[in-house]
Amino acid sequence: MSTQRCAVIGGGAWGTAIADRLARNGHTTTLWAREADVVEAVNTRHENPRFLAGAALTPALRASSDMADALDGVGLVVYAAPSHVLRPVVASGASFLPAHAVLSVATKGIERETMALMTDVVASAAPGHPVVAVSGPSFAVEVAAGQPTAVVAACADADAATLVQSAMSAPEFRVYTSDDVTGVELGGALKNVMALATGILDGLGMGYNPRAALMTRGLAEMTRLGVALGARAETFAGLAGLGDLVLTCTGALSRNRAVGVAIGEGQTLEEALAGKESVAEGVLNTQSAKALADRVGVELPIIDATYRILFEGRAPRAAISELMARELRAERD
Repeated sequence: MSTQRCAVIGGGAWGTAIADRLARNGHTTTLWAREADVVEAVNTRHENPRFLAGAALTPALRASSDMADALDGVGLVVYAAPSHVLRPVVASGASFLPAHAVLSVATKGIERETMALMTDVVASAAPGHPVVAVSGPSFAVEVAAGQPTAVVAACADADAATLVQSAMSAPEFRVYTSDDVTGVELGGALKNVMALATGILDGLGMGYNPRAALMTRGLAEMTRLGVALGARAETFAGLAGLGDLVLTCTGALSRNRAVGVAIGEGQTLEEALAGKESVAEGVLNTQSAKALADRVGVELPIIDATYRILFEGRAPRAAISELMARELRAERD
């Protein structure tokens, strides 16, 4: 594996874990963060207590709040900023990107205003570079702890996908490649909505039967929308679809599931989100997914029900009853 000069843009938990992984792989890596306390902690104490508490980072990783400094001479850039600020963050550094740089985006989401996938946001804000989507079942704290993890790097440019695969892969971090960018990105975004919905069930005190039904039918909805938008159905049976769905719907570390649990227990959306340092992307993704489905005419009953609970004040138990009372049909419809 040849070493790269790398930058990771976004000092949250996931960005920090990726930057640590790249630095441990021998790449000269800079983590860009806007928060001064994050930069200071990474550089002096080799930790990020604000977003990734308890993780010991390699001393080889350095941090900077200067975008030009972070991007100087890089061959690979990984963007990990939240979806709602990704476009301005990418644009702010576009003029500093070397012409040869390969761009990658580890943010999972759909831009609410434009319905654009994250790779399209990056390509629009920093044109002229291949853009690789990285997605899959990967809690940041477990990646930082060296837990065995597998993800997907997707790009129409096979060389760019292979470069990301080579740069990130390690004995404890396995990266597969794909050319189905739409499927990989939608899987990563839509599973957050299903994690919210699963959390609501758990908050209501429901059992394993409803959870299994929701996850299975939720995967059918994810696949249905993905195929309508040009993705391949089989992608949703892989790491970026089923794999990430299982993780975020069942894992206690899932922020989206935790917000759903709070709502199921009776909190409002505003109360459930109050005081949260990290973003629960599923809230934004619920709005975007519904808008995308309305645009292409795809039926997504679980996502619609989640939208009504989050934004229209529908009682969770009433929404569940409405789902169960829908017209009977064949499973493969």
